[in-house]
Amino acid sequence: MGTWAAGPFDNDAAADWCADLDEATPERRPRLVELALREAVREGDFLDSWPGAKAVAASAVVAAHLPGGPPVDSAYAPDFLTAGGRLTLTAELPALALRALDRVLADGSELAELWEEAGELDEFAAALAPIRAALADPTGAAVVGG
Repeated sequence: MGTWAAGPFDNDAAADWCADLDEATPERRPRLVELALREAVREGDFLDSWPGAKAVAASAVVAAHLPGGPPVDSAYAPDFLTAGGRLTLTAELPALALRALDRVLADGSELAELWEEAGELDEFAAALAPIRAALADPTGAAVVGG
């Protein structure tokens, strides 16, 4: 998998998933987000990097829709979101996204292993920290000044 930075959209798998999300009908997009998250959560002992990277991107999309969540502003993110578009997401998705993100960072995740082998797991985890924080507090109650 080609990776050029630690951000949630900065790899081939995430960029391809974002392109698929862009090309989907607006009605289908929330389901694609949910499917990417569920794929990562339901994996057994080992989570391959490709579904892990898609889950990270989907988690970032969900977090961006929450109060105080980090914006989707990457050039590789879905164009409709960077242009200000929104999705109608179910109330269950933040918890699912949090579980998926935690799965990506846990033992048995190829994506975490690859970052660890590169000596940059801390950088990867730090890039995901704002996403995780938003998902852990979906009401935005902990946002200072928010």
